[in-house]
Amino acid sequence: MNLRYAAIKLLRAMITLWLVVTFVFVVLRLTGDPTQQLLPDDIGPEIRDYYRAAWGLDRPLWEQYLRYFEAALRGDFGISFRNSQPAIDLIWQRVPKTLELGLATFFCSLALGIPLGVLAAVWRDSWVDRLTMSFAVFGFSMPNFFLGILLILLFALNLRVLPSSGYGTWQHMVMPVFTLATAFAGAIARFTRSAMLEVLSRDYMRTAEAEGASRFRQVWWHAFPNAAIPVVTIVGFSLGGMIGGAVVTENVFAWPGVGRLLTSSVADRDLSIVQGIVVLVAITMVSANLLVDLAYGWLDPRVRVGGQERSR
Repeated sequence: MNLRYAAIKLLRAMITLWLVVTFVFVVLRLTGDPTQQLLPDDIGPEIRDYYRAAWGLDRPLWEQYLRYFEAALRGDFGISFRNSQPAIDLIWQRVPKTLELGLATFFCSLALGIPLGVLAAVWRDSWVDRLTMSFAVFGFSMPNFFLGILLILLFALNLRVLPSSGYGTWQHMVMPVFTLATAFAGAIARFTRSAMLEVLSRDYMRTAEAEGASRFRQVWWHAFPNAAIPVVTIVGFSLGGMIGGAVVTENVFAWPGVGRLLTSSVADRDLSIVQGIVVLVAITMVSANLLVDLAYGWLDPRVRVGGQERSR
């Protein structure tokens, strides 16, 4: 892959992360003084001033930003206002559980969405196609919190075959993974079908058929690799979007991950925790998009050549 193409994409990713870090800092500071939320109303002004000084909130905004940005570059997001522990330590304690849920959802979405999309394209306008598209529409139109509640009512309260919340066994993962994977598998199936329909109508597919290639070889050896770029796009977006979807799903199922920590930290106005989690989510999404861009350049040389011409 051309190094200039990769360097341009990496520079854009770094600029995006800087903008996110700056935006988060400014917005959270505009929402008010955290001591008003964390400390009792009847507390004395001297104690309130003590905590504002201890948390660095008494300094000018520009100085707070410089100190925050310098510390963020080292991976230090400050001390949790609520727990008096390093924010990054509290976040990393939750990351493995969110990764466990997210990766299981990601691979289930791929394993379900890509084959369904390919089958829907191969058997266009058949019952397979209609059933797949119905599933896709259901998946990305059903809110996560509503689907999660329905699953709890059915499998935990009525059938009593799965735990309604918590963490620890594979049974605890079934409903959260299904809730998240339904939306992403539907989107992947829809994009895969559209990409495959376009490729299946190309001349080289008719050539492969005329040469006697089996139907399996036509679909998976000739068609699917050429339809991979649109699929890579939605897969990259899904990887980043799963972190955002996990915020709702983790709260519905009381999953002890980063999403649930973010919700409680926003309610407590624990700025250090909120800043750290938002930056972590931004890094995940920017990294996913960067990998998609680099995959573009590897899958289709026309993409990187066009990018080089526009950058001149």
